Amino acid sequence: MSHAAAVAPAESPPVKRRRFHLTPYSLLFPAVAILLAALAYPVGWQIFASVHRYGRAQQFGQPAEFIGAANYLALVRDPAIWSVVVRSIGFCLVNAVLTVLIGVGLAVLMNAAAKACRLILQIGLLLAWAMPVVAAMTVWNWLFQWHTGVVNQVLTQLGFSFHNHNWLESPLSFYAVATIIVVWMSVPFVAFSVFAGLTQISPEVTEAAQLDGASGWRRFTHIVMPMIRPVLMIVLLLQIIWDLRVFTQIKLLQDAGAPLSETDLLGTYIYRVSTGVSDFGLAAAMSVFVLLLTLILSAPYVRSLMKEESL
Repeated sequence: MSHAAAVAPAESPPVKRRRFHLTPYSLLFPAVAILLAALAYPVGWQIFASVHRYGRAQQFGQPAEFIGAANYLALVRDPAIWSVVVRSIGFCLVNAVLTVLIGVGLAVLMNAAAKACRLILQIGLLLAWAMPVVAAMTVWNWLFQWHTGVVNQVLTQLGFSFHNHNWLESPLSFYAVATIIVVWMSVPFVAFSVFAGLTQISPEVTEAAQLDGASGWRRFTHIVMPMIRPVLMIVLLLQIIWDLRVFTQIKLLQDAGAPLSETDLLGTYIYRVSTGVSDFGLAAAMSVFVLLLTLILSAPYVRSLMKEESL
């Protein structure tokens, strides 16, 4: 045998192609069909309405006038709408990040706490999560009420100048209050989801890292976080979608005395355009825009999840 033949590299094994299985797709088809059927009419009506003009005449049975892309052009050219878009995106991202950070912290606390403490914390989170939004907003409005609110009284007794301070008058303090409320209502979902992911991590993995000399922070950042990364990506994606469409909390805070033009987000602005001035065409165009914006903000996370699934 020659020397060249002796050192020749071995042939690589043939790559196995994945077989196509129809069973998973057949099981998913009913759910996908129901979802598409449920979304077809509202999305279709929004697209139809966005290319028509609606006004008072249409309230008396007159057909809507087809105007093509005029509503979308009006949306692009209106600087007030873009200020609402920027505020909504900023509010969405800040709330989503804060919710995930606090939720992860509470999940780690639940995972490390004793059984009794964990049970108390879980009951408290469940009560906050299960409370109806309107009932919760009634309590929050009472807490931040400008002349009899508990928050102003407590801060005043601590030596701060918050006597008769109106939290809803300034846009900055308005969004601070709205952030507290939205995060408080959203944290339980993130905490329970991440806690479920933490319970699936084998203790032997972290114990082995501890024996190798890894500190608690390094174990958390280099072992725990990568293992629950899919859960974190999903809850962050859902929070971005939910916080971008937040409506009830902002609307009820505005009804308590906040300025509308400076505190509107996309949901409340669309509501005012549609019900206030009956411009359903522009409101529908903005709704389509919100749908596209949600897809754009969600695309990086969906792409990352699909990349992980393909590995």
